[in-house]
Amino acid sequence: MNDSQATTPGSLSGLRVLDLSRVLAGPWATQTLGDLGADVIKVERPTRCDDTRKWGPPFIEGGNTWDAAYYFCANRNKRAIAVDFGHPDGAALLRELVASADILVENYKVGTLARYGLDYTTLKAINPKLIYCSVTGFGQSGPYAGRGGYDFLIQGMSGLMSITGRCDDEPGAGPLKVGLPVSDLFCGLYATISILAALNHRQASGEGQHIDCALLDTQLSLMANQAMNYLVSDRVPQRLGNAHPNVVPYRDFACSDDYILVACGSDSQFQALCRMLGRDDLAQDPRLLRNDGRSQHRRELEVQLAKSISTWCAADLLLAMEQAGVPGGPINNLQQALADPHVQARGLLKTLLRLDGTPVKVLGYPAQLSATPPSYRLAPPVFAQDTAAILRQELGLADARLTELVDSGAIAMAEPAVARAVSAG
Repeated sequence: MNDSQATTPGSLSGLRVLDLSRVLAGPWATQTLGDLGADVIKVERPTRCDDTRKWGPPFIEGGNTWDAAYYFCANRNKRAIAVDFGHPDGAALLRELVASADILVENYKVGTLARYGLDYTTLKAINPKLIYCSVTGFGQSGPYAGRGGYDFLIQGMSGLMSITGRCDDEPGAGPLKVGLPVSDLFCGLYATISILAALNHRQASGEGQHIDCALLDTQLSLMANQAMNYLVSDRVPQRLGNAHPNVVPYRDFACSDDYILVACGSDSQFQALCRMLGRDDLAQDPRLLRNDGRSQHRRELEVQLAKSISTWCAADLLLAMEQAGVPGGPINNLQQALADPHVQARGLLKTLLRLDGTPVKVLGYPAQLSATPPSYRLAPPVFAQDTAAILRQELGLADARLTELVDSGAIAMAEPAVARAVSAG
């Protein structure tokens, strides 16, 4: 099935985004805008493509082109051009494109784009309505502003790794990063939220603005309940493995054949769990009637629950928990998660076709909008596949001028086979 055709205009149809970002945080934001209908133009430099195109294996092969699977997670619904902003003619081309753009997203080190006349102050003079979003590791100000930021470093610096991993008194204890680049991903989402807020402000005022999104700020804000626990109690949170710092029982337990998750978010759910397990002694223990008491006696309670749960087959226990109204679930690998009948019914897995017909499966936009659903119009583009088409259509450049720009190194165009496919399309 090809899911690449849009049937309904998206919420952001009619908006144009210049995407000067690379790797993940910025591209995640611009892909989200693209899923919601915006026209996103991905800008790469002729001599240096987005790093993630090479972050493999695995690679996706199509025709004479190769791109890493990593690149595909954040670059659908975009057109791709290759322009060298370090070349005067290349920078001039981007400034011309800015004149008709609504949003620009970039993630270069602080001050880099100012050297080429592509900073917010310069571009605001060209297009006062421009919303310019800068995504960096540490923001536009402060003593670390000039540093490069990587998700792994941010997870450590923000305190996230200090609360992730096994308890200090358990084998294998020590700080652990989350298995996904969550600081990048959440920063991309906050960038998107901020852009949408700025669009609403522009609707009322007619003015654009500059948005300063930092990975460290984002990840610190996402410390959420753990940060509040510290701010209220002055006690530094510690690693608890899979346990919850505030709610008990809320962790993994071993059945006779597999691990399962128990997540009792209320006193009544705890009571139901105890009755289901035949542990009226725990349900009636006055120390355990409320969550604060269960937190104080966490170790003792969890040992008792573990004994009772260990005699069950995982599938039987999860069925019994569902019938009793006790939240619980399996610990799936990715293959199992995608094969889950509920996930299949939600339709999150999409198939897109590249220019050469190569099918690519992607995970789609997770929210379902009744009037303006997300769309999957374009597979992640081949490097520079749209340079010629966009510069012809948007700036009116003739073929002779395109050839001059290629010869000077200001732009790059896709290989002839791809360029012919674009032209024919």
